[in-house]
Amino acid sequence: MRKSLTKQEIVKKKPEIDAIFRKGKKFSCSGVRLLVAPNGLGVDRVIVIPVRHFGNSVERNRIRRQIKEIWRIEKPKFRTGFDFAFVVYPGKVLDHETQRKQLTYLFSQAEVYLAD
Repeated sequence: MRKSLTKQEIVKKKPEIDAIFRKGKKFSCSGVRLLVAPNGLGVDRVIVIPVRHFGNSVERNRIRRQIKEIWRIEKPKFRTGFDFAFVVYPGKVLDHETQRKQLTYLFSQAEVYLAD
């Protein structure tokens, strides 16, 4: 399994981001909102968006890395063809395991896991 995300797995263009916010279903948990929208592609894509005034650049980049790593590890369990947007709000800093549990809860709410 790859240890990094490919260019095809990252959402970067503004029209694509706007489409996720327009068409996506929203799921919230403490400090994080997940938007999931079908993308019509054979690959899942991700973007992490900390809100304005979310700490300094070190904190913003740390939360981006954490969420992308959790998403990368959980990705093989997902159905394909979805865009994931994580909107992160300021609050208490969670350790990696708590963050993982929180995000797996959101993934199960979004019903993106493959059927067992």
